[in-house]
Amino acid sequence: MNRLIDIFKFSENFPLIFTQANFWIFFAIIYFGFALLYKKIRLRNAYLFLISLFFYYKTSGLYVGILIFSTLLDFFIGKGIFKSNSKNKRLFLVTSSVIVNLSVLCYFKYAYFFTDSFNALFHTNYEVMNWLGYWGNSFSQQNYFTLDKIILPVGISFYTFQTISYSVDIYRKKLKPLDSILDFGFFVSFFPQLVAGPIVRAESFVPQISKATEITKDDFNSGSYLILKGLVKKMIFADFIAMHFLDRVFDAPEMFSGFTNVMAMIGYSLQIYGDFSGYTDIAIGLALLMGFKLPINFNSPYKATNSGDFWKRWHISLSTWLRDYLYIPLGGNRYGSFASYIILSLMLAAVVLAFRDWSVFAIVFAIVSIVTVLMYFFVNFKRHIDTNINLMLTMLIGGLWHGASLKFVIWGGLNGLGIVVYKYWRKISPYENKTGWIVHAWKIFITFMFVTFTRIYFRGESMQHIENWFFQVANNMDWIHAWDVLVHYQLVFWVMLIGYITHWIPETKKATIEQFYAKSSILIKIAITMVIGVLCYQAFSADFQPFIYFQF
Repeated sequence: MNRLIDIFKFSENFPLIFTQANFWIFFAIIYFGFALLYKKIRLRNAYLFLISLFFYYKTSGLYVGILIFSTLLDFFIGKGIFKSNSKNKRLFLVTSSVIVNLSVLCYFKYAYFFTDSFNALFHTNYEVMNWLGYWGNSFSQQNYFTLDKIILPVGISFYTFQTISYSVDIYRKKLKPLDSILDFGFFVSFFPQLVAGPIVRAESFVPQISKATEITKDDFNSGSYLILKGLVKKMIFADFIAMHFLDRVFDAPEMFSGFTNVMAMIGYSLQIYGDFSGYTDIAIGLALLMGFKLPINFNSPYKATNSGDFWKRWHISLSTWLRDYLYIPLGGNRYGSFASYIILSLMLAAVVLAFRDWSVFAIVFAIVSIVTVLMYFFVNFKRHIDTNINLMLTMLIGGLWHGASLKFVIWGGLNGLGIVVYKYWRKISPYENKTGWIVHAWKIFITFMFVTFTRIYFRGESMQHIENWFFQVANNMDWIHAWDVLVHYQLVFWVMLIGYITHWIPETKKATIEQFYAKSSILIKIAITMVIGVLCYQAFSADFQPFIYFQF
C-alpha cells in the first residue's frame, strides 16, 4: 500500500522509470482507466495528456512547468501562423518560436559554458544564477529547486525539438494547427516517448490524435514483444555490463591496462545501443498497446557498412530532424549558405574559448586563413568545401546538442569527417561495388570500430579521463595479462558476446523469432514474460542505472 501511495506523490526514490516496478504498477492503473475511456476520443486525449503531465512531474518535479510553457507557446504561435496572411508576421512568429524555445534549452544546457567563456575572455568573475529556481521557490515556503546549480530538466531537448517542428511545419504549410490545447499537449507530452524519444513529428502523430482507438491483435503482439525486447536490452545488455565492468573502467582508465580500456569501449557500444534502443523499443511498444504508432528510431546500426549508413540507422528521429530542419535549410549538399559560414565562425570561436589558449587561436586563425585563400584561388576546392560544410556543421551541432563540452564537439566532428572521407573514398575504392560476404563483413567491422572508438569522446568523464584512456592504450596494452582480464570478467564478456550475436543475426531470423512469439498461445506468452522478468531482475542491482539519454 505504501508503494502505491509513493507512486502518486513526487519522490526522488520512486521515479517512474521503465526498469522500475513502480512504473509497471502505474501503467497497469492508468491502462485500466484508458480501457474505460478510449472510445471517447476527446476524453481519451485529455486523459492521456494529464497522465503524461503527471508522469513528467514524477520524473522531473516542478520542471513540468517548463513543459507546459513550451506547450502553450507553440500552440498559440501555431494558430497565429496559420491565421496570418502576412509573410512578415508569419516569419516573425516562427522565428519567435525557434528563438524562445532554443533560449530556454540553451539556458539549461549551455549557461555554464557561456558564462565560463565570457569570464575567460573578459577576465570577469560572473557566476551562473539559477533564476528559475529563485523564482519557483518564491511561490512556496518549501525550496523545491536547488539554487547552487542548474539541473537539466529530463527530456527538454526532445520535446523542444517537437514543438519547434510543429510551428515550422505550419509555417511551411505542411500542417494545420490543432484546435484543442489538450490535443496539442497530448502530442507534445505523450509519456512513453517524452523523456528520451523518439522525436515525434507532428505530421505523423497529429492525424492519429483525431482517430478512434484501434488496437489489433498484431498491435498487442508487437507491442508486448517490443517491451520485453527493450527490457532485455536495457537491463541485461546495458545495465549489467555497465555495473560490473564498464563504469569502473571509465571512472579511472589509468588504473586499467590498455587492453581492458579497449574492451570497455567495445562494451560501451553495446551498452549505449542496449540502453537507448531498449528505451525506444519499450516506448514504441507501450504506444502500440494504446493504439498509437511511433517512428522507428534504430535499424540494426552495427550492420552499417559506412559512417553515412550508420547515421541512417542510429537515432533516426534525431538524424532526420537535423536533416530536415537544419541541413537542408542551410543548403544541403548543393552549396554553403551565408548562414553556414556564420554558424561555422561561431563554433570556431566557441572552440577557441573552450581551450582559452592563444596558441589554439593562432592555429585556428592560420587554418581559416589558408582555407579562405585556397577557396578564393581554386574553384574546385571551394566547390568541395561548399558541398560538405553543411554536413560537417550538422554533425558538429548534433554533437553540441548532446552537451556544452568540447568532447561532444570533437565527437560530432569526427563522425562528420567519417562521412566526408567515405564520400571520397567510395569513388576510388576497389571494393565499393563488390558484394562478397568477406568484403561486406570487413566494411561492417571497419565502420563499427570507427564508431566505437570515436565514442571515447562521448563516454569519457572529462578530457583528462580521455587523455588517460589514450595513454593506457598507447603505452600499456599489457597483452600478457589479457587472458586474465577475460577470465576475471568472463560473465560480462559472455553477455557482450550474446548481445552482439543477437544484434548481428539476419533480420529474417529475428522476424522468425517475433513470429513465433506472435503465434504462441497466451500461456506461452505469460511464461516467456515471467522468464524474462526473472532474468532481468536477477541482473538488477540496487545501484540505479538511469537511461543514458535522460541527461540530454
